[in-house]
Amino acid sequence: MKCVGMQYMEAVRRLKASGFQPKRSLYLSFVPDEEIGGHDGLEKLAQSDVFKNMNVDIVLDEGLASPNENYRLFYGERMPWWLVIKATGAPGHGAKLYDNSAIENLFKSIESIRRFRASQFDLVKAGLKGEGEVISVNMAFLKAGTPSPTGFVMNLQPSEAETGFDIRIPPTVNAEFLEKRIAEEWAPASRNMSFEFKQKGSTQDYRGRPLITATDRSNPWWALLVEAIKKANGKIGKPEIFPAATDSLYFRQQGLRAIGFSPMANTPVLLHDHNEFPTILMKLQDGVWKYLSLRNNCRKPSLMASLLGPWL
Repeated sequence: MKCVGMQYMEAVRRLKASGFQPKRSLYLSFVPDEEIGGHDGLEKLAQSDVFKNMNVDIVLDEGLASPNENYRLFYGERMPWWLVIKATGAPGHGAKLYDNSAIENLFKSIESIRRFRASQFDLVKAGLKGEGEVISVNMAFLKAGTPSPTGFVMNLQPSEAETGFDIRIPPTVNAEFLEKRIAEEWAPASRNMSFEFKQKGSTQDYRGRPLITATDRSNPWWALLVEAIKKANGKIGKPEIFPAATDSLYFRQQGLRAIGFSPMANTPVLLHDHNEFPTILMKLQDGVWKYLSLRNNCRKPSLMASLLGPWL
């Protein structure tokens, strides 16, 4: 997220100009390819000896703008599962009616997925759960038909049909039940269907723990950040799970603390939208950086800020 990156750089510039000397090391990372998974960017940095030698204890990544006066803090994020489902069946004339065609089998799966999506979305619309707390499923593409020079052959039922879904899974749910549902209900082999994951993020770290950062007294950095925001006259909403994914996952996978925070209150959420714009309050970011760097009673001597945008 470029606007957050600019805020960090301006905050550091102001602190240096004021003669401020931090008691802890502050690192800003700018790496490529976050939008396509970060495999050649932050993932490689997080696995490098350079990063290990930084001795990081806390990571600040980007969050989301807030349309009201409350700043949003994110302690986890949903993992992307990019699922492709393929159906096969006997080809046939366009006028023929028969069972188990590729298109019919795929439609059965799409309808089952639609019902599941609606049940999750209903929880959000009823205010029972936040967007980051439910499993979202959205169709990314639908492919079928026999191509012709003018479009498609209209009197031929195809032998294959394929669709893709962007699924996002919170770290607080058991992902195994969803994989079982995919195999048994959404793409059962009994209907001549198969599936594969183009990407399948884990919801657990290397120790098998959920990829979430503590928001209680066990995490001194959380209380410190909350206090710093309040000292800068900011207000904080309920801690959230980020609805998409960020590069924070590569730190959380290593068991590191990571908090998503974009200091942009009273700003509509327009990421990747038309006419995207931020409302920036530099004073808050300046104060947060100063207060965090003064902390000296945590076990490791450095703080890492990773400033990138969410996967969408």
